[in-house]
Amino acid sequence: MKFIFSLICSLFIAIPSVAATIKYNLSTPKPQDHYFAVKMELNDFKEKELLVKLPVWAPGSYLVREFSKNLNMVTAKDENGNALEVVKKEKNAWLIKKGKAKKVVVEYEVYAFELSVRTSFLDATHGFVSPSAVFMYVDGYKQLPGEVKVELHPVFSTVTTALQDAYTLSDGTSNHRTFSFKDYDELVDCPIEIGNQEVFSFTAAGVEHVVAIYGKGNHDSEMLAKDMSQIIESATAVFGQNPNKKYTFIIHNVQDGQGGLEHTNSTVLSVNRWTYTGSEYKGFLSLVAHEYFHLWNVKRLRPFELGPFNYDQENYTSLLWVMEGFTSYYDELLLRRAGYYSEEEYLGKLFSTINYVEASPGNRVQPVAHASFDAWIKAYRPNENSRNTTISYYSKGSVLAALIDAMIIKGSNGEKCLDHFMQHLYNVYFEGKKRGFTESEFKTELEKFTGLQLDEFFAKYVNGTEIPDYNKFFSPLGLNVQDGSRPTTDSGILLKSAGENVVIRDIRRGSTGENAGLSVNDEIIGCNGFRVDQRTMEEILRNSKSGDVHEILFSRDNELYSTDLYIGEYHKPSFVYTTNTDSDAAKLKAYWLRED
Repeated sequence: MKFIFSLICSLFIAIPSVAATIKYNLSTPKPQDHYFAVKMELNDFKEKELLVKLPVWAPGSYLVREFSKNLNMVTAKDENGNALEVVKKEKNAWLIKKGKAKKVVVEYEVYAFELSVRTSFLDATHGFVSPSAVFMYVDGYKQLPGEVKVELHPVFSTVTTALQDAYTLSDGTSNHRTFSFKDYDELVDCPIEIGNQEVFSFTAAGVEHVVAIYGKGNHDSEMLAKDMSQIIESATAVFGQNPNKKYTFIIHNVQDGQGGLEHTNSTVLSVNRWTYTGSEYKGFLSLVAHEYFHLWNVKRLRPFELGPFNYDQENYTSLLWVMEGFTSYYDELLLRRAGYYSEEEYLGKLFSTINYVEASPGNRVQPVAHASFDAWIKAYRPNENSRNTTISYYSKGSVLAALIDAMIIKGSNGEKCLDHFMQHLYNVYFEGKKRGFTESEFKTELEKFTGLQLDEFFAKYVNGTEIPDYNKFFSPLGLNVQDGSRPTTDSGILLKSAGENVVIRDIRRGSTGENAGLSVNDEIIGCNGFRVDQRTMEEILRNSKSGDVHEILFSRDNELYSTDLYIGEYHKPSFVYTTNTDSDAAKLKAYWLRED
């Protein structure tokens, strides 16, 4: 019996287990028609039916974008080329009835003509693949490793991605590249640039960095390598380590820059092609700092809800004010530390953000935690009333980050700052627990780290809408802060041109403009018996005194109306600072701003 058992075991071990595999083939047969052609090869799946899905959103951009709207008919064949039945089951899901087929090839086309950092684009000049908008996955098998072969059209010569090269061209030609991924999450997290992009590399923080630039512009590659290196070194110093061996920047030089989107080992930046000089260049470096900082904050150090992702629906969290807000705080602070901002420039940036937040009507209505949770339905879907009801979790979060930094510096007498708390969270959750943290865990860790009870802070400023006592937070760091605002005459309406006409583009809730019955998109035709254009109407409002009344003739849906617009007063917060020369405070300020 022992011999038979051993023989059976040896036979069992000698027979290799059959594992399911997945491979993608991406091609651009006719780039000018804006279609990516995708083949998805599925081998050795045991089930008789497979459900394939396409994500509805791109991680890092919190809006359901319904990517399946860009797919044409999905078809499938077996290993002999026989058609398999495909049934669409949901808006983003297709059921393939494979039966006993060992190999299934799924084919579909993706229309790609929206050039942003979160969507895909293809024309005769280049192709950009936002993977969640292009590559399907097999439901229940996101953990599978696989390969992506990118076939290059003759007009293209280069592929740039953070995916790992799987092998060199198998047929000895230069018309395709093959990459590997460890699971679907990694594939989705690695955008792909296809074209004739300029590519250069440099080493910073001990990490190789590759930069691929599409589009003409006034950039200087040597200057970019030097300046980006300094930003990277400053960001790495916050956490004391860089988890990457290689990092990729994909930069789109375009007419209308749209910002950036973070990934674990890469980022995509969309900027105006002439942004590389003067103050605009510092704005570009701030964008680099922001997206690079995300490789720690969001991609590794993250709320519990943000990974592993549910690609079928919204992934709600109340902590975007930490993930995006803290990152926004550091994207300017890192430029100060790297020497690109003077102290005055940095503090000017900080107080500009504070005043933007406190002057926003929505800041008195929407707590920043709610802004985080409702990003899916509000932040990416603004309307004419958004200014009255919402606040940016980027801006408000960066202000709260500054307050928390000030608390830590004061409490430690300049021996610790927000950097050390970020290191603590990173060590405990990413490296230790290997998971994200909950909202209550974040608060608990911050209380333990600062030694403070923070119920009031969170109730007032995170889950509430009160104005902080800025002087209380900043005076220990050498800044005496006051509200320097004065009441000003105001109607609450903002105007814009529509051809030769002038229309209302924004109206503040509770203002005299709203009380007069005016609405967004009303066309202002005349004032006090005279026809007006935008310049004239704005001059009338600017020169008005409190108590003045103007007779307004306006058009709504091509019907004419008139109303009396009263000019009132409005108190818009405007915080200013003066420097405190107290030696202890000056010491803490020097530590905060890394003064020489």
